[in-house]
Amino acid sequence: MSEKITQEQINNVLWQACDTFRGKIDSSIYKDYILVMLFIKYLSDTYKEHYEEYAKRYDGNEERIKRALSRERFVLDEKSTFDYLYDNRNDTEKGIGQLINTALENIEENNKGKLRGVFRNIDFNSEMILGKTKERNTMLKHLLEDFKKLDLRPSNLEGNDVIGDAYEYMISRFASDAGKKGGEFFTPSMVSELISRLVKPKENDRIYDPTCGSGSLLIRTFKKVPNEKAQVYGQERNGQTHSLCRMNMFLHGIDDARIAWGDTISNPLHLEDDKLMKFQVVVANPPFSLDKWAMGFAGESNTDKKFKMEASFDPYRRFEWGVPPSSKGDFAFVQHMLYSLDSQGRMAVVLPHGVLFRGASEGKIRKQIIDMNLLDAVIGLPENLFFGTGIPACILVFKKNRQRKDVLFIDASSEGNYEKGKNQNVLREEDLQKIVETYDNYETIDKYSYVATIEEIEENDYNLNIPRYVDTFEEEEPVDMDAVKENITNIKSELKDVEAQMAKYLEELGL
Repeated sequence: MSEKITQEQINNVLWQACDTFRGKIDSSIYKDYILVMLFIKYLSDTYKEHYEEYAKRYDGNEERIKRALSRERFVLDEKSTFDYLYDNRNDTEKGIGQLINTALENIEENNKGKLRGVFRNIDFNSEMILGKTKERNTMLKHLLEDFKKLDLRPSNLEGNDVIGDAYEYMISRFASDAGKKGGEFFTPSMVSELISRLVKPKENDRIYDPTCGSGSLLIRTFKKVPNEKAQVYGQERNGQTHSLCRMNMFLHGIDDARIAWGDTISNPLHLEDDKLMKFQVVVANPPFSLDKWAMGFAGESNTDKKFKMEASFDPYRRFEWGVPPSSKGDFAFVQHMLYSLDSQGRMAVVLPHGVLFRGASEGKIRKQIIDMNLLDAVIGLPENLFFGTGIPACILVFKKNRQRKDVLFIDASSEGNYEKGKNQNVLREEDLQKIVETYDNYETIDKYSYVATIEEIEENDYNLNIPRYVDTFEEEEPVDMDAVKENITNIKSELKDVEAQMAKYLEELGL
């Protein structure tokens, strides 16, 4: 029996496959081709293994084999398999890009219920992206040859989540490669882990991420649910990222995730009775301080003059506490999330520190949220945790129907609360545990956390800047003047001895 393939082996092959594109195409674009190919290979190898099992069981009876295969999670026909594409990798007549596109169309067609539209944003025959026919054929041929090395049949995999984890590994590598753009589709895994522990998802919860990117935060949160009995909802504006998210869900065994494609602020797509759907758990890492966040409300007529958003433009009445400034969408997402929160809901969102203290309309919204007793905790994170931005961020935790009237502040940003990395800092397991324990115990810890009363927050004019509540200032030891005096006397005496010795040497040398 052959050795099972490990996570590390898959990761290495995938990273090598990227060499086919490196230097020719930007990684923020070629990631889509690598990740789609991984998905096809996994579907094909699973299908192939099941075909062999049924062929054995039904003694080669094609009719019965076909019937059994039609009940599988995913159905493939012969021309949609990876092996068919690999065998035709030298087909210059049709072009390998076109063959792959046709295979993707067939896979969608044969799995309409699950995979409808999942590949629509990815074109393997694009001259603009992959170059002229000859270069394109060569590139895709190499890609197929790289993936041929992977045997992803379920019986050959070490554990259930190997493919999903390989997918996540690749997305995180691409995110660190892509710099600023990387943060748009991936939340660092330790931050996702922290958020998922803070919201404590339970069985039968609806879990929602309004800016879900490639889905890693949603998946982490879902995986915390006992027996994984929960319903997943997400929305993503970028078409390619939306496709990656849907594949990511399938590779993690979440077949019924409802991932919508569109702008959450101007066109929220998870509705019930024409109102915003309500969720028990909401998690998000929205784009920091998004400029022109309200442009989706502008319509055709407003293109030439400066558009000014008003609360009345929103049919879901999410901005009655205040309309955020047009150049900073942070509170637009927060208000959307709070309006989508069930009466017993918990929510955690990553935001830049500016939301804690900026004035004008943001100050008004912040006051309203605190007066309604929705804010549960403010957690300051270390700098340089996120892809493409060195700025420190914070996590705000909100709860509906809160019994307490205080707000917990945690400052997890100082040295000792994280590990310094070469390009990026990292939260370690012990750092996560410290944050979550402090949150669960809701306690004041010297130089780390503080439970503030609403009165204290009012006295600070609703400014939530963490240093106002958690004093991390380290007092320097008072200077002992007597010891300093004694030290100076000792140094003078030593200097005298050294000078005398020196003079003696010089005399001996006749200088």
